Amino acid sequence: MDDAVAKAVGALVPGGALRGELDRYGRALRWIEAGKGGPAVVLEAASGTPSLTWAPVLAPLARCTRVVAYDRAGLGASDPVHRLSLDSAVEDLAALLSRAGDGPCVVVGHSWGGLLAQLVAWAEPGLVAGLVLLDPAHEEFQPWLGRVAEGMHARQLAARTALRLTGRSRHRHALREAARTADDPRVRDLLVDAWLAASGGRQQVRSAVGENRMINEAAAEIRRRRAASSLPDVPVTVLSASRGMPDGMRRRWTELQKSVALSAPAGEHSVVPAAGHHFHSSRPDVVTQAVLDVLARAGR
Repeated sequence: MDDAVAKAVGALVPGGALRGELDRYGRALRWIEAGKGGPAVVLEAASGTPSLTWAPVLAPLARCTRVVAYDRAGLGASDPVHRLSLDSAVEDLAALLSRAGDGPCVVVGHSWGGLLAQLVAWAEPGLVAGLVLLDPAHEEFQPWLGRVAEGMHARQLAARTALRLTGRSRHRHALREAARTADDPRVRDLLVDAWLAASGGRQQVRSAVGENRMINEAAAEIRRRRAASSLPDVPVTVLSASRGMPDGMRRRWTELQKSVALSAPAGEHSVVPAAGHHFHSSRPDVVTQAVLDVLARAGR
């Protein structure tokens, strides 16, 4: 397969990258993997975003262990699911950990990916060797303004895609992400091609909009599951951003994230200075070190 994402990630990672695929009742759940060793690190992206968002941390992590970055249903290279639900998202991640992990994994989740990682840890604790949660979403943090803004953005993106008006903005986004990840012009060109392939297509946008809707509608069920569950006794690190929203909202979100760490038998929490929500892109060094620390604690 002439896979733009595999080519780009392979150019970043010593030893190259491989494409993996899992059959989920006739649809393909696909991932990129690199490196060797264990426990494997599985990377879970934010709502509506492809696995390529993890490119800045893939190379340093792959030097130390096996790393798997997968696309949820309908995003990136993965096929859409007929009916997206909270259960289908949890079951997909659990199936991936069972198949691709080769034993309990360290799951690294950003935003919605951080909340989904908790849902899987509650449901299938034996699949999880550790958690690293990056500014994780929380069902109790759904500010009205944020929901309206996210909904408007999703509807605008869907409309622009239907009218085929996203080409220029998609290319600008791809250039920006490539510049954050690589200095080599050849690798940057590969990353631009990868971003154009991984996001902004009609099906990918439709799936991103549907995922955003599902997450908002699932808040009550997530609240119920949190009340009835507990995180396993594995290393858990929660990192909070410090910028990107009004101070009161940021404090509220950070306190909820801190409460997640406190609920874990082996939980730790810290705030990343001068960092916005996507700090795995702007501060990959901080994220890499946090993951390596959890790997070391899991090994003990």
